[in-house]
Parts: sequence; structure tokens; C-alpha cells
Amino acid sequence: MEPAVRGISAAPSEVSCDLLIVPVFEDDSLADLAGLDEAAGGEVGRARASREFRPKPNELFVTRLAGGQWQAARVGLVGLGAAGTDGEAHLRAAAARALRAARQQRAQTVAFLLRGAIDAERAARAVTEGVLLGSFDDRRFKTDDEDAAPRVLRCDIVCPGAAAAEVQRAVEVGRTLGEASNRARELANAPGNLLTPRAFADQARALLADTGVAVEILDETAIERLGMGLLLGVARGSAEPPRLIVMRHEPPGAPASPVLGLVGKGVTFDSGGVSLKPADGMEWMKDDMAGGAAVVCAMRAIGGLGLGTRVIGIVPATENMPGGRATKPGDVLTGASGTTVEVVNTDAEGRLILGDALWYARELGATHLVDVATLTGACVVALGKAASGLFGQPQSWVGAVQRAGERAGERVWPMPLYEDYREQLRSETADLMNIGGREAGACTAAAFLRVFAGDTPWAHLDIAGTAWASDSRAGQAKGATGVMARTLVELASASESW
Repeated sequence: MEPAVRGISAAPSEVSCDLLIVPVFEDDSLADLAGLDEAAGGEVGRARASREFRPKPNELFVTRLAGGQWQAARVGLVGLGAAGTDGEAHLRAAAARALRAARQQRAQTVAFLLRGAIDAERAARAVTEGVLLGSFDDRRFKTDDEDAAPRVLRCDIVCPGAAAAEVQRAVEVGRTLGEASNRARELANAPGNLLTPRAFADQARALLADTGVAVEILDETAIERLGMGLLLGVARGSAEPPRLIVMRHEPPGAPASPVLGLVGKGVTFDSGGVSLKPADGMEWMKDDMAGGAAVVCAMRAIGGLGLGTRVIGIVPATENMPGGRATKPGDVLTGASGTTVEVVNTDAEGRLILGDALWYARELGATHLVDVATLTGACVVALGKAASGLFGQPQSWVGAVQRAGERAGERVWPMPLYEDYREQLRSETADLMNIGGREAGACTAAAFLRVFAGDTPWAHLDIAGTAWASDSRAGQAKGATGVMARTLVELASASESW
């Protein structure tokens, strides 16, 4: 459960809490915080002079306040780096770092002081997102919570001199976005035996209740009626039937165009099928629906914020298993678009189900497309865990998606989509193969999807490296990251700039 977050306008010394977080820039004299060092018994000045605390990103120093007029029990200095560089991103990360530290400090009430030249509303929104991201602790499947740190119950965003109502509105937007990421993390963290395609569809319906977003769940019969042979081909090897989750945000008075189509890969467990994956690390394949989780939770936020753009969300949900009816290497599948695909490797299943889903998004009227998928290990080799791969057409649309990622604090990096990659997919048997060999694996996967996007403005986000954190970091718990949920909302909110 996330803490209650509110924006307040108060002098820093008057804020009563267990822990007051003070962001500190490089070359920051703290001149606006008169009496703080005295209240800390000189510990703030000592830590800075000795370089025990340096105002670099992720640096944190906590000490007690026991004197003067300050009402907080402890103060935490958190580093932001140089002033004026990526201010919102640094604030978001600092807030997440501070909230994780606050739990270890057993602080149940926290306040985060906004200071510096950044716009108060943008800062409050970024900090609120960070507070929620840093508070995330998924213990749903643990029966022993003895070692769990207590949760932070409340966090005040302190904006001295700012209009409290405007700051509170920014806090509410930040909370909606932070919750979207956290709900996506919960979905991707869920084990495959509990989050089956049918359970995924049920949870999507529950998450979108009361948001105004219409939800339609298509079962295997309806999927077959649409001719989605690529999705059905992947699903054949599993005892669990597939589902197609279709979500529509159609606000009253919205223009007929543009219509944003969001498509997310929803493989709730990926064994690799007949082209079986190695056993080592296969347990992580429960998160192969992280793209679908991002789309569902972005639609939740889009509806909750009442954005004025029409948005369609589609998530093809299935398992990829090596059952007796499973698709075999060399089989030919026919998609709903009529395109035939020779399946060379059944572990390249994500692009198959996305192909049918992209076609369907266009059939439903999407004028602009984005798909999100944990698609290729090759993208991890190329970019590591530092950024998601971005492919697409035309360049103007790719740029719009990249800018949305920057605003959301989720890095994306443009990758090439040359015609050469399409040539690697040439098949002697069908229209194309589902894999183009070892070379440029992320690029050939994107080239495959491009066939189903047609001439529609389209972007593909490969989140294979960014969807899962293998280890806890300063502001990130181990496990699913919820990546791209906020980016998709940012994109939908900026339709006038497409």
C-alpha cells in the first residue's frame, strides 16, 4: 500500500514528521535553511565538510534534529547533482531513494522539501511519482513479514510559498502515474500459475473499473473468428486458452482523430515452446507480459486522468508452452491480416502475437501505434538495462515517443530499421520468417512488426532489458519495474504535438 501524499505550503522548520528530506545540489550552501545545522548539532556541516555526504545523485545522509525551532525528528540530505540538469528526473530518483531509506529508518511520516529554481508543480509531480515508486514493496506471496520494514504512512510535499491547490493537483497527477507503474509491477511480478491469460484479463477488467475505459475480453472462439492464426499458433501448446484484452478510452467530445493505439505483449509465461529455453533463469519468464501490463496500467491512468485523446489498448494474452499440439519449427501460420509466417523458432513468439494485435488496432481505427514488448535478448546485448530500444516510422512519430519517455523519466534510445533487416526475414515457404538469424536480432524483430503496422505511424519499444531489475538499487526494488506505463500516458497527454 502506497503512502498518502499531499502538497503543503509551509516553512521547512514548521513541518512535523519523522524524517524531513532535503534535496541538495552541488555547490549548494543551504543558505535558505537557516538554523538547520544548529538543530542538527553541527552534523550537517560536519558531514559536508568531511565529504561523508556529497550532493551527488543517490547520496543520502540522515541525522537527528534535537535543537532550535525545527519540528522534524530527523533530516535526510539527498544528493541531486548539478542544478539545472535533468531536474525532474533527479527529483524523481531522489524521492524514490529517500522513501526506501525512510522505511529502513522506521520513519512512518516523511516530508520532502522542494527547493531550487524548478517549477513547483512539475517538481511536486515528479517527487510524488518517486515517492510511490520508492514505497513499492511486493510481499503478496510472503507469509512471514517479521523482517519487513514498516511502511511509510504519509508523505508531505513541502512547497514554501507555492499555491497549495495547484501543488495538490500536481501531486494527484503524480500519484496516478506512480500507481500506474506500481500496478504494472504487481502484474509482472505475479507467478505464471496465478496470472494465466484468463486471470490477466480478469485483473485488467478490475483495474479499469470506474475509470471510464470500456473493456472487452475476446475468448479463443472470438479470436479464431477474427482469423488471428499467429496468436492461436502460439497458444496451441498450452492447456490455458488465450485472451485478447481490448480497451477503449473514448472521452465525450474528443475529436475523431488522432486515435492512439497501444499494444502490449501479454505472454504470461514463456517456456520457449518447442524451441525450449535453458532452465537457468526461466523463472523470470513470468514477466514476459510486462509490455501488456504497461498498456493495461497506462489505460487505467489515461482514464483516471480523463485525457481528451481517443486511445485503444490491446493486449494479446497467452502462454508459450511445448505441449503436444504446440507449433513446431517449420510450421506456417496465417495472421488475421492474411500474411503467412514460417515459424523457424517458436521462442520468437512475441512478434507473432503482436502482429495480429497491431493489425487489429488498425482495424479498430488507430491512427498512431505504439507496441511495448519484452521482445529480444539482442536488445539487452545492445543497450543493457540502461534504456529501452525504440524503433519506428516516420521519424516525427519516433521523436514524439522519445520525448514522452524523457518527460516520464524512462530512457529510450532510437535504433535503426533499415530495409536490410526485412531481407533477413525472407522465407522460401511463406511471406516471411519469424526470425532473421543471430545478427541484429532486435532490428529484425522490429522489421517483422513493421510489416503489420503498414504505413501507419508506429513505434516499437523493446523493454527486454528494462522490464526487470535483477538486484535492488537505490530507488528500485528487485523485480518488475513497470517500465513504459508512464511514457504511454505522457504520449497520450501530448497528442496536440504529434
